[in-house]
Amino acid sequence: MQTFKLLPKLFGDAGMADVFSAERTVLSWLRVEAALAQAQAEAGVIDESDAEAIIGACVPANVDIERLWQEAVNVGYPILPLVRMIAAALPEGPNGRVHYGATTQDIMDSGLSLQMKEALDHLTALLDTFGGVLAELVEEHAGTVVAARTHAQQAVPTTFGAKMAVLLAEVTRQRRRLRTAVRQVPLVSLFGAGGTSAAMGEQAAVVRKGMASRLGLVPTDVPWHVARDGVAEFGVVCAGVTATAARFAREIVDLSRTEVGEVREAGGHHRGASSTMPQKANPIGCEAIIGMSGTAGALSSALFRAMEAGHERAAGEWQVEWYVVPQLAELAAGALATAAEVARGLQVFPEAMRSNLDAEGGLIMAEAYMMRLAPALGREQAHDLVYQAAHEARAHGRALAETLRELAAPGDLASLGPLPMPPESYLGDAETICLTALAAWRTEENDDE
Repeated sequence: MQTFKLLPKLFGDAGMADVFSAERTVLSWLRVEAALAQAQAEAGVIDESDAEAIIGACVPANVDIERLWQEAVNVGYPILPLVRMIAAALPEGPNGRVHYGATTQDIMDSGLSLQMKEALDHLTALLDTFGGVLAELVEEHAGTVVAARTHAQQAVPTTFGAKMAVLLAEVTRQRRRLRTAVRQVPLVSLFGAGGTSAAMGEQAAVVRKGMASRLGLVPTDVPWHVARDGVAEFGVVCAGVTATAARFAREIVDLSRTEVGEVREAGGHHRGASSTMPQKANPIGCEAIIGMSGTAGALSSALFRAMEAGHERAAGEWQVEWYVVPQLAELAAGALATAAEVARGLQVFPEAMRSNLDAEGGLIMAEAYMMRLAPALGREQAHDLVYQAAHEARAHGRALAETLRELAAPGDLASLGPLPMPPESYLGDAETICLTALAAWRTEENDDE
């Protein structure tokens, strides 16, 4: 009986689960064995007729899955029983050419590369969807004024579009990281027992290149049986995009607090409902994303332990990847898919945002007043004056502008200008930030066309 995993069951991604399913994993090994035979025939290592027979035998119908796993427990690895099953489906001659000159890890690593490549492509598609919805939010709310918050407290005015633009720029950078990973992570492996390709003879490099070409993998002539930095890079990219999704989710959770009420996840009958509190509409999508990110971050660190493998073959470190890599990919896909869903259905309340700007009687404009006074008073003196006004305004529940009028010298009032200053007058480069982030995202999109 398989372990039940509640988080991916509720918020996982079916496409990524399929990539790392048992069936697809075995299929990836079969594809590698078939490509090996074909490349060897073209290099003259084995006969063309033998290769054709082997390719025809490398099909799931020739694999007894239940027996494969039973025998793999005894061997420790699944490739020996797999090769025996392929060979058993062949006549004398070609049955002795299956897996010719390869080692178990060559097949499993090349198969893993196929899965990682497909996973990276799938994550890119999911990230594209998430980024596209974020771009719509940036464009729609470029001028929607909201409080910027530092240390969880109101700081200065910004726009909701600018907040989302910072996230969109992060998503854009993550997309570049995914594209870089696709170019360098899915390496072919065909180096034999000790990594020297001795069993393959002089045609080893030619066979390896041909195999890489047929599988669509990145060619390399340096073994990586114990050099697991590429697998660790895959894990870090997965954890990274998951963390980006979680930053979005955390923002939505914080802004949807009852006392803030500036955004809310999409509603629906019993969506986010409590079993005991009828009024609740919990941010369940965001909560799932944050949970997936916390798990992915912790799991990814295990891959750095896998990088410690010594000599020419790991003694236990490799097995870390067997569990961690599929989990990381599934968590990343689930987080991105859920983030896109939350962003697409996000309810935004500009009225609440505008109301919250006045929550402390205009204290959010303190920096604006300071900078108006700075040319005449100097920054430090202006800071102290506004600080005193802010302290008294908060202590007595008064408006900052009103307190400033009382504390400022008559000559200073002229430099303050009309009071109170509206938040809309102190947005800095918020609009430019939106336009810049949108342009970068769209350029990244067009680079793939």
